[in-house]
Amino acid sequence: MTATHGKVRAAGLALLLTAAASATGAGSAAAGGATVQLPVLAARLDADAACAAGSDQRATDVPWEQVSLQLSRTWPFASGTGVTVGVVDTGVSSAAPALKGRVTAVGDAGTDCVGHGTFVAGLIGAAVADGVRFAGVAQQARILAVRGSDARGAVTAERVADGIRAAVNGGAKVVTVSAALAGNTPTLRAAVALAAKKDVLVVAAAVPDTPATATSATDSPPARDYYPAADDGVLSVLDVDVDGKRPTGAYTTSSAAIAAPGDGVVGIGPKKAGHYIGSGASLAAGFVAGAAALVRSVHPDLTAAQTAALLRASAYPADVPRLDPYAAVTTVLNDASAQAAAGDPGTPVHLPADKAAGPLRRALWPASAGLAVIIGVVWLGLILPRGRRLGWRPSRPERAAGPEPESEGAESPVPVGTGAQRTSEN
Repeated sequence: MTATHGKVRAAGLALLLTAAASATGAGSAAAGGATVQLPVLAARLDADAACAAGSDQRATDVPWEQVSLQLSRTWPFASGTGVTVGVVDTGVSSAAPALKGRVTAVGDAGTDCVGHGTFVAGLIGAAVADGVRFAGVAQQARILAVRGSDARGAVTAERVADGIRAAVNGGAKVVTVSAALAGNTPTLRAAVALAAKKDVLVVAAAVPDTPATATSATDSPPARDYYPAADDGVLSVLDVDVDGKRPTGAYTTSSAAIAAPGDGVVGIGPKKAGHYIGSGASLAAGFVAGAAALVRSVHPDLTAAQTAALLRASAYPADVPRLDPYAAVTTVLNDASAQAAAGDPGTPVHLPADKAAGPLRRALWPASAGLAVIIGVVWLGLILPRGRRLGWRPSRPERAAGPEPESEGAESPVPVGTGAQRTSEN
């Protein structure tokens, strides 16, 4: 191999390594999460347990769920301005720094001994703080705090129904319900029907949060419906982990409409500026409620049913479609697509061209060029000289006996254009 060939091959290899290193760095950044140990969020407190005091630990890296949901791409298009989200949970602390000035409480729901409702509200709308890269989905949305449990986190169907009604009557356009009850009641159905009548989108956990004691998939009980998620008109949400899979030992159902991050996600506490970590479908419902607030802020003419349909239609395709706020917010709607979405939650809608696709394809050209160089160098430097030493020559087909073919004016035996052509769509 000549020195020139060696230099060309080295340059091509360096180009490929550069492209590979760039891809690896992007993947590492996307997988980055909190680098500190965060306290675990409790969903319910024992009678003698102390109230949540707040966390002193702060997550300074971008949580995996924000990367998965592409929130940094979504925020330039929508912030949730003008939309109130009702949180039917353990209450939402008005003292939480990340929600300062945006919490309105029904009754005593402005305090949160457990911290779960404040955590969910933070996923929906926590503002960015100095030195912290965690933020809620809809940072300009307002939060309406409503009790759906007692002060310690114990829930009943009556409490949840009262909470939904209070949120609807309080002016919420989106209501998230953390409870997933094994039984349905007339009062719960009536509360959901009231929300539909007032054009309020109810988002609910499709299943109870995963038991902390679960150690294997065999710990999961049989699939069944839970309420109010399984009621007509409710957008039911399952939780998935960083790989898009259900957590070990999670409850299951066959009626979930959409999935969102809910395993090991970062959130705020009722006091202080620190963070907690939590898991469960109730947290996934918070992400979906935040995305619904974004959609209703940029598409105020959409009904609650159309908003739910748009979230599903724009979701990442999977067994249970995975929430994609960026696609939902940037969807281009017209009369036909809005009507189709209202009639069929799975109807595809037109999405704008991804502006990142062009730069991505251009970024791949150096890698392709490098690979071509290496193949060419190997051919010229190794295979071709060896073939010549061995006396290799290109074979020529023997000419069949018969008249010489005409050199000009001869018609091709295969008509031009009859071969299949492949088109590509960006």
